Amino acid sequence: MSILLIEAFYGGSHKQLIELLQENIEDCVTYTLPAKKWHWRARTSALYFMQAIPADPLYRVLFASSVLNLAELIALRPDLADLKKILYFHENQLVYPVRKSQERDFQYGYNQVLSCLVADVVVFNSSFNMESFLSSISTFMKTIPDHRPRDLDKLIRPKCRVLYFPLCFPDVTRFLPEHKLRHRRGGLESTDISAQPAGYHSQSQSEEIKASSTELAFMTQIDPSEKSTVPQPCQEPQGASPNQGECRGQEPATPSPCEHRETEQHRPLHVVWPHRWEHDKNPELFFETLLKLKERGLEFEVSVLGEMFTDVPDIFTAARKQLEGHIQNWGYMPSKEDYIRILCQADVVISTAKHEFFGVAMLEAVHCGCYPLCPKALVYPEIFPAEYLYSTPEQLCKRLQGFCRRPDVVRRHSVKVDTNVFSWETLERGFRSLLTPESDSTSLR
Repeated sequence: MSILLIEAFYGGSHKQLIELLQENIEDCVTYTLPAKKWHWRARTSALYFMQAIPADPLYRVLFASSVLNLAELIALRPDLADLKKILYFHENQLVYPVRKSQERDFQYGYNQVLSCLVADVVVFNSSFNMESFLSSISTFMKTIPDHRPRDLDKLIRPKCRVLYFPLCFPDVTRFLPEHKLRHRRGGLESTDISAQPAGYHSQSQSEEIKASSTELAFMTQIDPSEKSTVPQPCQEPQGASPNQGECRGQEPATPSPCEHRETEQHRPLHVVWPHRWEHDKNPELFFETLLKLKERGLEFEVSVLGEMFTDVPDIFTAARKQLEGHIQNWGYMPSKEDYIRILCQADVVISTAKHEFFGVAMLEAVHCGCYPLCPKALVYPEIFPAEYLYSTPEQLCKRLQGFCRRPDVVRRHSVKVDTNVFSWETLERGFRSLLTPESDSTSLR
């Protein structure tokens, strides 16, 4: 085994990446610790791995996430010093949100800086992650009372690269509702896996996209004080029968486009929040927004998914009671198939995060046809076009209010996010190059 994969926090996206590499890259051996007590993993995992990893002259590459204090491990195991040492950042502790600045534990960020200095290649899952880390080193080091090190960012930057987190998107066709299937059959969605050329749309498809985008833009201008109104039913063209036009050749029992439109209009908007149940994901803003929609008498359904840990914020218990009657699903889905099925049935996926360096859950939901709404901050502008970003809580509420009034417009929208950019098929070559002992570490993308 020539590639040593080490993960001190084997859960979530950290686990996904290690499993993906182990399944697809030859000659890997893996050593992990369970995803519990993160702070202790960051403090002490090097000492554990010093004893757990046997000496082996065949090792050529060491790949670890930044949870591990790589500097400590190399000092404790000098036989690993000559390996090609790769440090992968899922997140960085220099800008990780804390409730009060004095609560930030200096040690975690310091460990990551030391690990970068020891590593041969430092890889980040996004440009935002890399730049936020490098640009914060100087300020972070000013916490030291005196005799501060200087220009550490200049030592580390030449080693740094961006290699997006790779996702294996499943075939979700069997879970998609009819309106999402129509997008895929028509080649409308950017996540479409058909052979249509990139950016290709027929004239009728282009007109529908334009109309949908116009309606979405208009809905954001609705005054929040206005009462909800029900749009007039869709009208068939004069002289048309149910089997003419787009419905020509279909069985009489098949709904016409107009009937599809009416069905889509009257089914409540389904909102999904698929994030970790922790404060850095800002669940307070999400639930405050939904409660405003409820107060205004708007119809919606909500699925609150994501992984739960020992200390669940109190807001979840309170919100569950306050949103009774609107809840479609509540709680972590241990079955990936059940999780994907819910995403496929949802209309809008929302992030309210105060911390996000990549966003696996948002991209998985987009792959399942959900319309994304994300903060205009953190990593999101790097991945999502401007039309899916909001700048203030008021903007988020206004967008959702319009969507609740006209869910059919959201369902006809073609999401303009190319998830293929983040697929394993696209990124595999970069990871193979990264994990090759003799590869040029400057050519990873």
